[in-house]
Amino acid sequence: MTTIDRVRRALLATAASWPAWAAAHGSAAHHAGHSMPTAAPEQKPWGIAGDPTRVRRTIDIRMGDDMRFRPDRITVREGETVRLRAINRGRVMHELVIGTDEELAAHAELMKQHPTMEHDEPYMAHVPPDRRGEIVWHFNRAGTFAFACLIPGHFEAGMRGTIVVTPAPQESRP
Repeated sequence: MTTIDRVRRALLATAASWPAWAAAHGSAAHHAGHSMPTAAPEQKPWGIAGDPTRVRRTIDIRMGDDMRFRPDRITVREGETVRLRAINRGRVMHELVIGTDEELAAHAELMKQHPTMEHDEPYMAHVPPDRRGEIVWHFNRAGTFAFACLIPGHFEAGMRGTIVVTPAPQESRP
């Protein structure tokens, strides 16, 4: 079984267990109007949800109906907590979702099969037209990761970007 098949199965299993309030891609931003239990942050290959009080830098990422992110490549240092501010300058809904290339591709396929599916994770920002959303993320693992818009058709149109997390200097590693 390929990595994409494993991710697809995991996503399908997760989607089946989502509560009813997460059933439709609406025009509201993620977290809006939901009473959600707070769970411990989950470590991902690309990092973990960040503490907003530890943010030292905000990176604006503009999105538009040309299906592009600007900038489409960002660099952060391992150990850095960053606010990614997603600014939708378009006339349609867009998303900013962080992940690995494989996970984003599998999730984009799943979104084509279930276009009304809504999800609410700390590494995602769902942004209506002329609005802003944000992700506060702690990049605690070095590597090259990705971000994308997974609304059906947007990923396929090239709405993707790259995040390079450079290793922290040896003396600052725990």
